[in-house]
Amino acid sequence: MNIATKHFLAIKGINPNAEFSITNNDLDNINWLNGTTPIPKADIEAKMVELQTEYDANQYQRDRATAYPSIQEQLDMQYWDNVNGTTNWKDAIAKVKLDNPKS
Repeated sequence: MNIATKHFLAIKGINPNAEFSITNNDLDNINWLNGTTPIPKADIEAKMVELQTEYDANQYQRDRATAYPSIQEQLDMQYWDNVNGTTNWKDAIAKVKLDNPKS
């Protein structure tokens, strides 16, 4: 995620209605628009740290999302597990969870 996006998300996380522009991605150069109450730089930086910490803590979710079989594959596994009395679907899901544990 680029720095401009981080600035935007932090400011909007503090004040979803904030209107602003930032020159050269520099928090010292914020132009607060349409009567938006300025947010102190320290508050924006603290919010950026908070959001980054949350993002990092949820890496396992992004890893799992790409590791799970497609929904079509999962439904097929469930069908055949039901027909054959097997546990292929449960085993596949458990492996993804085991390989990508929560932090």
